Amino acid sequence: MKNEELIVLLDEQGKPIGTAPKLASHHANTPLHAAFSCYVFNDKDEFLVTQRALSKKVWPGVWTNSVCGHPGPDETHQAAIERRAHDELGATLTDIQVILPDYRYKTPAFNGIVENEICPVFTARLKGGLAPNPEEVEDYSWLTWADYKADLQSHGEKYSYWAKDQLKQLAEKQLPPRRFS
Repeated sequence: MKNEELIVLLDEQGKPIGTAPKLASHHANTPLHAAFSCYVFNDKDEFLVTQRALSKKVWPGVWTNSVCGHPGPDETHQAAIERRAHDELGATLTDIQVILPDYRYKTPAFNGIVENEICPVFTARLKGGLAPNPEEVEDYSWLTWADYKADLQSHGEKYSYWAKDQLKQLAEKQLPPRRFS
């Protein structure tokens, strides 16, 4: 039997205070926990936007940034991003860099579930191709950053709360990111 994924619970200052099972912890009173969001760009400087699988417990079917997840106990954000990019997208990433280190949010209830996360935001570059996992990703598209911002602003109802909220802070950042490799 597969071990259940654990999330890292945090106090109000962002310090770890324990762990809890991921799925059982997401409900109407989700405790504050560690997470990440990552925006992936390809060699054409296009941004990967993904639609969450319809079978997901949290925010099913909504469009959002490329990959999101939770670092496990004693796992760095970079290792968690690499793990989730592989599991969700069948992808290898390079040039992972934090762009919003202090991002934190709490969503309104969506299908009875609230997200409550300290969630640094990263950018990365895709190395090679994609092989999205249908249990994680319903659909995906490559957009220019300008087209993504325009679509999110004109069709915001189809996007995740955090994608809309993060865009307010990302508007001042230079995207796509520079290449290091």
